[in-house]
Amino acid sequence: MWRNRIVNQEKYDQLKLGERGALISIIAYILLSIIKFLIGTTAESEALRADGLNNATDIVASVAVLIGLRYSRKPADQDHPYGHWKAESVASLLASFIMMVVGIQVLYNAIQSVFDGKTQAPDLISAWTGIGAAIVMYLVYRYNKKLAQKINSQSLMATAKDNLSDAWVSIGTVIGILGAQFYLPWLDPLTAVIVGLLICKTAWGIFIEASHYLTDGFDEELIESYEKTVLDLPGVKGVKDIRARNYGNNTVVDVVILVRSTLDIKQAHDISSEVEEELMNKHEVYDVHVHVEPN
Repeated sequence: MWRNRIVNQEKYDQLKLGERGALISIIAYILLSIIKFLIGTTAESEALRADGLNNATDIVASVAVLIGLRYSRKPADQDHPYGHWKAESVASLLASFIMMVVGIQVLYNAIQSVFDGKTQAPDLISAWTGIGAAIVMYLVYRYNKKLAQKINSQSLMATAKDNLSDAWVSIGTVIGILGAQFYLPWLDPLTAVIVGLLICKTAWGIFIEASHYLTDGFDEELIESYEKTVLDLPGVKGVKDIRARNYGNNTVVDVVILVRSTLDIKQAHDISSEVEEELMNKHEVYDVHVHVEPN
């Protein structure tokens, strides 16, 4: 019990640290969306405006992640005996919905611009803006990825992936703008179409991952490694069943082990305790439920 309290506090501290990454993303997106939209409008770049709209949605998505991280830190209560950890996954799912809606809107506007037939190339200042934005978002991506790995946060890793996607989107925007300078003005709105597709692709990836967590999907290779660890422990004759699921960034394992039928209750209990400790220490499992059966 005492160990679980310490682990809980560590997890809550990690989630609080993760909020810093979400806040940095929000600040970066606010600044970049304003700059891109203003310069995109002034320089008549459809691609840069689309990129700015993409960043505007990312503000909402990052706010959803921030709220999810904060809500996840709430301790267990009567309605949520296992805690509020899954709020992280819900936040990621919500972020994917928002991104998909905006991606479709960007696609619609961009395709309409292609068929309208643009004849004027955008000003080069829009290209420099895109380059600067790509550098900023790549740096934010590196920071959030490192932080997400450190605290094992699903929603913050989704934010990091979105950051990297935005960096690539900005690079694509620059290519379209530069291409338009070489008497290919249609390349700018065409790049906006690609931007819309990239937004939708990123949203779909985040949706699939969040859905996998929320429906208790789990990596089969990890389960196999857990089973091997249990089988290597003295006193364990076999593993009848083993399952695992995620609560936010926490892993919970349920395992049924087989022991000698001649063991007394205390000996069987000692083996189950060793199984719990080994999985927690070696694999950083949050909680383990062990059921013992005679063999």
